Parts: sequence; structure tokens; C-alpha cells
Amino acid sequence: MHGPPGHHHDHTHGHGLQNRKRLGWAFAMSFLYMVAEFVGGWLTNSLALLADAGHMLSDVSALALSFFAIWIAARPSPSHRTYGYYRAEILAALVNGASLIAIAMVIFWEAIQRFQSPEEVAGPMMMGIAIGGLVINLISMSILHGGKDESLNLRGAWLHVMMDALGSVGAIIAGLAIWQFDWQWVDPLASILIGSLVIYSSWRLLAEAVSVLMESAPANINVDEVHDAMTEVRGVSEIHDLHIWTITSGLISLSAHAVTEDDRPDVDVLKELREMVHDRFGIDHVTIQIEPHGFEERHIPV
Repeated sequence: MHGPPGHHHDHTHGHGLQNRKRLGWAFAMSFLYMVAEFVGGWLTNSLALLADAGHMLSDVSALALSFFAIWIAARPSPSHRTYGYYRAEILAALVNGASLIAIAMVIFWEAIQRFQSPEEVAGPMMMGIAIGGLVINLISMSILHGGKDESLNLRGAWLHVMMDALGSVGAIIAGLAIWQFDWQWVDPLASILIGSLVIYSSWRLLAEAVSVLMESAPANINVDEVHDAMTEVRGVSEIHDLHIWTITSGLISLSAHAVTEDDRPDVDVLKELREMVHDRFGIDHVTIQIEPHGFEERHIPV
């Protein structure tokens, strides 16, 4: 039996509206500075700056994708989509994580080419443009920070911006080294460090998105502990077919079959099971099938 979903869904939509505003501001700032970085990278001949600008292009795409995912997740769902469009946010997170790794591969390849054929880089201008990019990224990170722990999708966008901020730091250091010591090799080296950080940060995002799509149990919930807690409820003799999965960030579902004994009304057992699962594990979206003592479930062959 499903519990009333209204409160949880309203909560999700409320956060969706806030997150859309955050993404809108971050998108506008990132887009404007992306253009400036591309022009600056071309003028200074800096691979680190162009890599940072390329990463910022992925930021802009990721922010646009995240915005679209939140918008479509809030749309009324047709009858054949019984879970609505909530998974759109998880798909956006998956695409963002995959695009980050692809960008890192391109950065590595370009850096190797630059090591083999060093090119002159205008250090002072490179450093000045990178400082501006860092400021924009830090502002965007502060805007997105409030929603990154609520939404896997928004965390993906925040990670894009954070990696771009680190890229700006790398470009600043490279620009300073080139300006002061004429160390042209620092430019591709900074690019490789940026790419390594990109892969490190995106791997966990990818893993979490795949886990949700594979309907694994959330990392913060121990399924065995939930099972044991449910069997401890008075009147329950057995729990089977227990499933716990995530529909989208912040929306966890549970389904189970509970075999009951004769000494307690089923309605009381059901009520206590639901309250316990909610209070102890924070799961609102609960479906429990009550099987009275002596009930034999008929298994239909596949």
C-alpha cells in the first residue's frame, strides 16, 4: 500500500524551482566568460587556457542539460509513466559525468602534442584571463552549493564548475611560471593536472548515477538492517521480497511482503511498519503487501 506521496513530491518540486534559479544564474555567468576564455586562449596561444575554456563549454552544456532535466522532472506525467520524469535528472548526471571524462581525454591528447612541439605562450595575459575565470567560477559554485546535496543532477553541475575553478587555478600558476621563468612546459603540465582532477571528481558521480539506474539500494541504507527492523515489529513473522531503490535524488522507495500472525490486526501491523520505516530510515514512498498467516502466494512461471 502506497503512502500519501503529496508531501514528498511537493518538497521535490520546491527544491526543483530553487535549483532552476541557481542553474540559470550559473549558466549566464559561465556562458559569458566561456566566450572570453576562448578568445583569450586563442590570443595567448595557451593550451591550459583553451582546455579551461573547453571545460567551461562543458559547464555551459551541463548547466543547460541540468536545467532541462529539472524542468522536465517537474512536468505532469502521463498515465503510462507511473514514476513521472524524475529519472531525467539522473540521466543528466550520467551524461555530465561521461562528458567530463571525454573532455579529460581530449585535454590529455592535446597536452601530449604540446609536450612534443612546445609553443610560445603569452603568460601575463593568460594569467589575467584565468583570474577572471576563477572569480566567475567561485561565484557560480556559491550559487549552486545550496542544492548540490539534494540533487545528484545539481551535484554534477557543481562538479563541472568546481573542476573549471581548479582549471583556472592551474592556468594562473602556469601563466605566472611562464611570465616569470619562461617555463613553457608548465602549460601542458597544468593541462594534464586539470584533466586528472576532472576524472577523479567525475568517477563518483558516474558511479552514483549508474547505481540509481541499476536500482541499487542507496549507499546510506543497510538493507539487512531494514529487514531485521521490520521482522521485529510485533505481529510480523517474516519479511520477503524486500526491495529498496532510488527513483531520483531524495526520493527513496521501498516494497516488501510481510507475513503476519493471527494475534494482531493486519491494519495495526501495517501502520507500525510504515511508521517505523519512515522514522528510523527516512523512507516515505512505501509499498507493503500484507500476507496473513496461512496465505500461500501463487508464483506464476515466467
